[in-house]
Amino acid sequence: MTEAQIIVLATPVFFLLIGLEYLVGRWRGRQTYRLNDALSSISLGMLSQVVGVLTKLFTLGIYTWVFDHAAQWRLDPGAWWVWLTGLLLYDFLYYWHHRLGHTTALLWAAHAMHHQSEDYNLSTALRQTGSGWLVGWLFYIPMALLGFPPLVFAVVALVDLLYQFWVHTQQIDRLGWFDRWFCSPSNHRVHHAVNDPYLDRNFGGILVIWDRLFGSFQEELSNERCVYGTRDALAHWSPWRANVQVYGQLLRKMRAVPRWRDKLRLWWEPAHWQPGHGARIAPGYDPHQRALFDPKVSRTNAWLASSLFLAVLGGVAVFLWHAHRLGPIEQIAVLMGLLASQSLIARLLTSIRT
Repeated sequence: MTEAQIIVLATPVFFLLIGLEYLVGRWRGRQTYRLNDALSSISLGMLSQVVGVLTKLFTLGIYTWVFDHAAQWRLDPGAWWVWLTGLLLYDFLYYWHHRLGHTTALLWAAHAMHHQSEDYNLSTALRQTGSGWLVGWLFYIPMALLGFPPLVFAVVALVDLLYQFWVHTQQIDRLGWFDRWFCSPSNHRVHHAVNDPYLDRNFGGILVIWDRLFGSFQEELSNERCVYGTRDALAHWSPWRANVQVYGQLLRKMRAVPRWRDKLRLWWEPAHWQPGHGARIAPGYDPHQRALFDPKVSRTNAWLASSLFLAVLGGVAVFLWHAHRLGPIEQIAVLMGLLASQSLIARLLTSIRT
């Protein structure tokens, strides 16, 4: 069974839990969902999965090539300790990938769209990048060199990703001892917040001990409510804009910076670095004063957007199930059709009611 097919089988579970979270929020009077934001996040998850089908040969192919030609050992996939060690090692490498994804502009350009949602709920977990494959594979090459078979790598990567779904919620409070060891809802709320005390903290995927060991841990404070999103707010539902926003900002900065050394340096410094000014952004920034991007649309537009979304969701599920049988031209055609459909949904959700 392919990874894409596993995601298809997991999708009903995702939506069941999203529905449960929505009902719990209504019952508690602590509602965290907006239709426009949720559709945008889930749409970006669909787009990421379709892009993943097209790029899997590149990312897993490089890992397999390194394993075949440069592995120091060949670890036995039949041994339980290989899987456990592989998961721990993957989570450690993911920590550094994730941490540099916040502190290095090139990697932040790929990761930023996961943080662009100004809501925080289980739909946010599905908001995944479409360009992470460009550089992200580099961080996991040590696993290939150490002899972890491609099957082990692929499975533990999927386990690490699926684990992180449940921590994207505001409906689960602090969990005591669990918060000290694992990535939990409380710890991950901090990670998604833009408040000064929380910014760029808690990068662990399954374990939060990496953050405690390397000085990036911050607990959730009772007197500092988390505010979500990015400091450069996207203010749009377009899937294309979500994926290219930071790349566009960096290219514009490159044109404005005179020295070639600084043009190149822009890509490995933090995203807000400027020559002569460092990386400090917006001193005195107050996230509590920021208005949500929430254009009001007509009931008709909301129904049309929701209906088109459901049709696209079904189409993507069928595609992911059969993608391994399709050629690259057919896969690219599906990607183009998906982008067009999602752009139309974004337009329907942005048409302001008069």
